[in-house]
Amino acid sequence: MLSSSVCVYMSSVDVRMASDDVTQLADSLAKTQVNEGELSYKGRGLKLDNAQSVNEMVKDIEEFDGLRALRLEGNTVGVEAAQTIAKALETKSDLQCCYWSDMFTGRLRAEIPPALVSLGDAIVMAGARLKVLDLSDNAFGPDGVKGIELLLKSSACHSLQELRLNNCGMGIGGGKILAAALTVCYKESSALGSPLKLKVFIAGRNRLENDGATALAQAFQVIGSLEEVHMPQNGINYPGVTALATAMQHNPQLRVLNLNDNTFTKKGAIAMAKALQHLRNVQVINFGDCLVRSEGAIAIAETLRNGLPLLKKLNLSFGEVTEEAALTVATSVQHKDQLEKLDLNGNCLGDEGCENLRELMEGINMSHVLGSLSDDEGEPEDDEDDDDDEDHDDGEEEDDEDVEEEEEEEEEEQHNDSNQFSTPPSAPRPPDVSSFLSFPSPDKLLRLGEKRSSLIQQQVDVMDVHRTAEVFLQISSVYKEDNTEVKSAVLESIDAVMSKVFSTPSFQWLSFVSSLLVMLGLLKSEDKLKPVKVVPGHLQCLEHAVKQSYFPKEHIAVLNAFMARQNKSLESCNGARDRLKSTLQKLTTES
Repeated sequence: MLSSSVCVYMSSVDVRMASDDVTQLADSLAKTQVNEGELSYKGRGLKLDNAQSVNEMVKDIEEFDGLRALRLEGNTVGVEAAQTIAKALETKSDLQCCYWSDMFTGRLRAEIPPALVSLGDAIVMAGARLKVLDLSDNAFGPDGVKGIELLLKSSACHSLQELRLNNCGMGIGGGKILAAALTVCYKESSALGSPLKLKVFIAGRNRLENDGATALAQAFQVIGSLEEVHMPQNGINYPGVTALATAMQHNPQLRVLNLNDNTFTKKGAIAMAKALQHLRNVQVINFGDCLVRSEGAIAIAETLRNGLPLLKKLNLSFGEVTEEAALTVATSVQHKDQLEKLDLNGNCLGDEGCENLRELMEGINMSHVLGSLSDDEGEPEDDEDDDDDEDHDDGEEEDDEDVEEEEEEEEEEQHNDSNQFSTPPSAPRPPDVSSFLSFPSPDKLLRLGEKRSSLIQQQVDVMDVHRTAEVFLQISSVYKEDNTEVKSAVLESIDAVMSKVFSTPSFQWLSFVSSLLVMLGLLKSEDKLKPVKVVPGHLQCLEHAVKQSYFPKEHIAVLNAFMARQNKSLESCNGARDRLKSTLQKLTTES
C-alpha cells in the first residue's frame, strides 16, 4: 500500500473491482488527496529544518516516476532541508507544477532566498518545463523575488502558464525585478521559437504601487498572452492603473481582470474603460472598492453598451457611484445574455436610488443578477471635485526611504499573518439564490420560480469541488418526501447541478466525493471542512443522484465502501441511510 504522504496515481476506477480493492481505495482516500502524477505534503504542518527531517520526502520524490506536481504548502522549510529536497529534484525532468505557497512560516527573511535558489537551480538542472509556479503567502519581500529571478529567466519557465505570487510583500523593488525577469524569459523563449505564453498572473497584496505596477504593465504588454490578471490591494493609483490599462489592450485573450481595492479615480477608470473597448473575451471585471466614481462608471457603461459580449461578472462596488451613473450601468448590461452578477453595493444611491435600480433591473428581466445593496452609503451630501482628489493622489508618492521602511513593516505583518487569505472576496451572488443557499428553506426554493435550476446551476464553479459539495447538501436539506412540489423542485435542482459538474471533463470527481463524505461526517478532513447536521434529505437526494445516468458508475463503489461503515453522524437518519446503502449495494453488484 502506498505511503499516506504520497498522492495515489489513479486515472480511473475499475467499477468491477473486488471488495478488498474498494476498501483499500476508501482507506487511501481517507488519508490523502488523489491526483495523477502528484506528490503532496499539503497542510501537514511539517517543520523541516535539516537533511534528516526530509529523508522520507526525498525517498518519495526519488521513487516517484513521472512526478509532475509537488505540493509543499502549509509546511515550513529551512535552508538545509530545501537544499536536500532540491538534490532529489535534479533528475525530475517531468516536473510541471510547483505548489509552494505558505512554506516558510516562522523562517527568517534571510533563510528564504537561498532556499528558493536551491530549489530553482534543481529545476533548471533537471531540464523541467514548468507550467505552474505558486509561491503565494510567503512574505519573502524583494529579496525573495531575487531568489527566483534566475529560475524565471531560465528555459524552465519558457513554458510557464500560471505564476501565483499573492501576498508576498514584493514591494516596488520586487515588482521591478519580477517584471525584468519575465521580459527576459519572453525574449529568450521567443528567440528559440516558442515564446512564453503566461496565462494567469496573481500578485495581490504586494505593495507594488504605481512604479511596481507600471514595470509589470510593460512586461504584460510584451508578453500579450494573459487570460487572468489578479492584482488587488496593491496601493496602485491612476498612473499605475493607466499603465495597466494600456497593457491589457495587448492581451486579447484576457478573461478575468481583478484590481479590487486599488484607487482608480476618474482618470484611471476612464483609461480602463477605453482599454476594455479593445477586448472581446473578458468575462469577469472586479473594480470593487476602486473609487471609480460616477464619471468612471459611466465610461465603463459606454464600453459595456457595445462591447464585452461574454461578460459574466461586473463589480463596481464601493466606488462613490451615484444613482444616475448606477442606472446607466444597469441599462448598459440589458443585452448581456451571459451576465450572472452585477455588484453596485456600497455606493451613493440613497433609498430611492436603490429602489429605482431594482425596478430597472426587474423591468429588463435581470433582477436575478443584481447583488445586494445593503451597504449603500446614501445620497452624497455634495458634489466632490475629482480633480482635487487626483492632485491628492499625486501627492501620496513617498520617497524611497519611507517606502522601504513601510515595506519592511508590511512584510513583518505578513510573516505573522501569512495564513490569511488575502484576495478580496468575489462579488456576492444574486440575492434570491444567495438567500436560499445561505439559509435554505422549501419556500425560498419555490420562490425562485421555474428558472430555479438554471439560476442555481449558474452559482456552481466546477473548479471549486468543496463548494459544489456544499451546494448539493444545501439543496438536498429542504427535500420533503411528502410534498410533491418541493420534492420535484429539489430533485430538478440536484439534477441540474450534478449534470453540469459531471459533464465537465476537468471536474475532480474524487475530491468532490471526498468533500461530500467529510461534510456528511464519514471522513476526517485535513482542510478543516466542517460536517453538517445530516438530515434524511441529504441521503435521499444522494440516493436519487447515484441512480441517474449522469452519475459515473466508478463513484458508486467508493460511496458504498464508506456507507457500509458504522458512523454516528447518520444515526438520526436510519431509514434514509438503509435505503441508500441498499441502492448502492445493488448498483455495485450490477456494475
